[in-house]
Amino acid sequence: MLNTIRHGTPTDRPNLLIAHGLFGSARNWGVIAKRLSDEREVVCVDMRNHGSSPWKDTHSYPELGDDLADVIDGQWDVVGHSMGGKASMLLALRHPDKVRKLVVADIAPVAYTHTQTGNIDAMRAVDLSRVQSRSDAAEQLEHLGPGLRDFFLQSLDLKEKRWKLNFDVLEAEMDKIVGFPEVTGQFSGPTLFLSGAESDYVKPEYRARIKELFPNSYFAKIPGTGHWLHAEKPREFEASVRNFLNA
Repeated sequence: MLNTIRHGTPTDRPNLLIAHGLFGSARNWGVIAKRLSDEREVVCVDMRNHGSSPWKDTHSYPELGDDLADVIDGQWDVVGHSMGGKASMLLALRHPDKVRKLVVADIAPVAYTHTQTGNIDAMRAVDLSRVQSRSDAAEQLEHLGPGLRDFFLQSLDLKEKRWKLNFDVLEAEMDKIVGFPEVTGQFSGPTLFLSGAESDYVKPEYRARIKELFPNSYFAKIPGTGHWLHAEKPREFEASVRNFLNA
């Protein structure tokens, strides 16, 4: 079972499950989750091989989708960003009875050509024996820029001097992470593909495939944001999710 962080208490509205992206964690979503928990219980998860969830030898999207299904008791709403968005799509396609409404944040059900192994190399290169504080690690990751650096450092366990990321498996499974499996079937529930207006992760030419799998899908963009739309404009992201779930 995945590690979860719960915000708020159950109400007459469906619980909301939030699935983070690659190198993220449930803690990354704390501010947005707390704000959305004024109307419903919000459950953030650490995906496998991340945070405090179990480390596994594989990291495929059917497995990640099934992991999420194990957390859901009944029928919930689901938000997933990037890797978590792909996992959420597999959840909805494989377990449609467990999902009422789905929000997919800045990702499409397609294979991408980029890789994230360079970021794994950067984190591996940090000499943890010289790290007494988070700022010590930040100095060694200064070349990444403040955004990525601070994001990655949220997965550093200072007390244990270890990363809470299973680098070996994430690197070995990178082709699966940036890819997307061959899938059949449909999720007919309402689905919002919410993108950053300055991101190119959800291109117009992907819409035909999206509509094949998610025929009841809608598209929206948040102006002035890229791939990390929820971090760049959290209030606008929260409002978009709230309006869609409550419509």
